[in-house]
Amino acid sequence: MLTTLNLKDFVIVDQLSLDLSSGFTVLTGETGAGKSILIDAIELIRGARGDSDLVRKGAERANIIAEFAVTEAAKRWLVENDLLEEGMENVLVRRSIDRSGRSRAWINGITVTLSQLRELGDNLVDIQGQHAHQLLLKSACQLKLLDAYAEDGAALERVKAAHAEWSARAKRLAEATSSSEVRAAKIEQLSWVLEDLDALSPKKGEWEALNLEHTRLAHGVSISEGLSECIEWLTQGENAAGDLVTKAQMKVEELAEYDERLRNVSETLTSAAELIDDAAGDLENILDRTDTDGARFEKVDRRVSRYFTTARKYRTEPELLHELQAESRKRLAELQDEENLDQLKEYEAAARRAYDAAAAELTKLRRAAAEKLARAVTEEMQKLSMRGGRFEIALNPCPPSESGAEKCEFLMAGHPGVEVSPLAKVASGGELSRIGLAVFTLTSRNTTVPTLIFDEVDSGVGGATGEVVGRMMKQLGETRQVLCVTHLPQVAACGDHHLKVEKVSDGIETVSYLKELFGQARVDEIARMLGGLLITQKTKVLAEEMVKSNGA
Repeated sequence: MLTTLNLKDFVIVDQLSLDLSSGFTVLTGETGAGKSILIDAIELIRGARGDSDLVRKGAERANIIAEFAVTEAAKRWLVENDLLEEGMENVLVRRSIDRSGRSRAWINGITVTLSQLRELGDNLVDIQGQHAHQLLLKSACQLKLLDAYAEDGAALERVKAAHAEWSARAKRLAEATSSSEVRAAKIEQLSWVLEDLDALSPKKGEWEALNLEHTRLAHGVSISEGLSECIEWLTQGENAAGDLVTKAQMKVEELAEYDERLRNVSETLTSAAELIDDAAGDLENILDRTDTDGARFEKVDRRVSRYFTTARKYRTEPELLHELQAESRKRLAELQDEENLDQLKEYEAAARRAYDAAAAELTKLRRAAAEKLARAVTEEMQKLSMRGGRFEIALNPCPPSESGAEKCEFLMAGHPGVEVSPLAKVASGGELSRIGLAVFTLTSRNTTVPTLIFDEVDSGVGGATGEVVGRMMKQLGETRQVLCVTHLPQVAACGDHHLKVEKVSDGIETVSYLKELFGQARVDEIARMLGGLLITQKTKVLAEEMVKSNGA
């Protein structure tokens, strides 16, 4: 779960440090106060793209730091990506965006990509935006929600893998049957390529070794002459450095009899003489092994030229010729295998049977979950001012895909005696919001994500229905961390914790602040949400009763 969130110079937030608790937390404040800023910050922690507009005016960069208590799924991901030290139970995620819009991200102090942030975020936080209920009108979203409720992830992965294998087999069969002339031309072309490459017989790492040897042989004479000069300067010449250093050492050693400070200098000069002898010895060894053989140079030079010519011919780099050879040999073998159409047809048919079996298993799980979810949503509808209404889920056959062999369609009847119809045709805006809340709440109970955030998903809901929504979220908060941005006092009164966002302006700069409300301060905020500009004593009494009745 999300334990702490720190913002600095983010939009209109100067600095904010927020400690979050488990259970159901509500976030309120006047319109425009900056409630959505917190959601935007968490979205960035989850890997959303950022831009320079998110940096507070006058600041160099915005920083967001979030700390999470990790779940087993998140821990496995962190270990697989070498981002969790042994014994760590928390994960620290940081995101920085500068004035130019450049963004950086870290997990436990290690730089990561946005893709990695998204992968980790999927294991930590789920956010339902204020227009999330509109997604209920899309078949793909409906199927995703059903799969979340069915907890059929393993079966879905098997379907995806089986579909990929079947698609690959079908593609190979189609290529083999489409044009024998094209296949024959490819086989002939690859045979020519392999003939060239086999004649060269490139080896992995050979190009790099050839270049080193070519350079050494090309400068063999210069190397030999230079090494001889160096050896003479060091130990063999009339005024060799080694002799001069030894002479100086002996003189210093003699003078040390009169000045003890020179003892260390004498030892240093002794070491220097030894180092010079060692260096001269190393140079002599290298000189003895320096090859000035012109015949060897010509041989290596011809080999290098062949590499260059062949690489240019096939438009690749010389060091990649061995990979081209391996890929060409593999592709040639595949094309030659494709000549056996009967075998390819059997491969394709077997892959299709495997897909059908996996898809059938997934369909069975979905049908069972669809019946269960439909009953559960129908029960919730009775509490959400839709008495007599019912909810159904239809699974209709569709062309096989990586998502399975059916598409999902949510149906509803708003009143008794009315036939169910697709949501898009019969649900009003308020009904869609309420059904969306029911579906998202029910499916969220089955997810392993520990933190759920609802951003004004209760828009279009009011009155007694709002209290039902609040209690649904409070119940959901018994098993995980729930954070809800809301304008409904009925929902706010159900929270285990209450945070309020306020916006302050001095005429020059506008800044948002956040504070946790307790006792009377919380009652006053509920009263504000109930009464608007005019807050009477009756409004305050009602607010206090709402808070007490929900056990807060």
